[in-house]
Amino acid sequence: MVAWTDFERATIKDIFSKIDYEVVGPAAISRFLIVYPWTQRYFAGFGNLYNAAVVMQGLEKVVKNMDNIKATFTELSTLHSEKLQVDPDNFMSCSFDCLAIVVAAQLGKDFTPEVHAAFQKFLAVVVSSLRRQYY
Repeated sequence: MVAWTDFERATIKDIFSKIDYEVVGPAAISRFLIVYPWTQRYFAGFGNLYNAAVVMQGLEKVVKNMDNIKATFTELSTLHSEKLQVDPDNFMSCSFDCLAIVVAAQLGKDFTPEVHAAFQKFLAVVVSSLRRQYY
């Protein structure tokens, strides 16, 4: 279980209330697939990943259930580890770094070092949850 400070909890909720999903979702996925082209093989059957609703739906669910992120991602973790056999290093070093860059660009000066640290902690917890089935 993750210990969230009041600041972290409020910051994560604030970030997700401010970002424009129609911009962030497709921009993060586009950046991810362009910067890390080898990851495209994992998404061949997913259809249009540039649809913000598809991309951001999972993260919205997590923000609503921050106290039990691992349970929220159990099914997705199993899918990634057993069926898709995704390299778990892709989670943080690729996909969530791209998301952090896009969110930072959208929030601009509001993405302070303290906000960045809270967001990175949130992403690290999500990554840990996705990696759970690998070990």
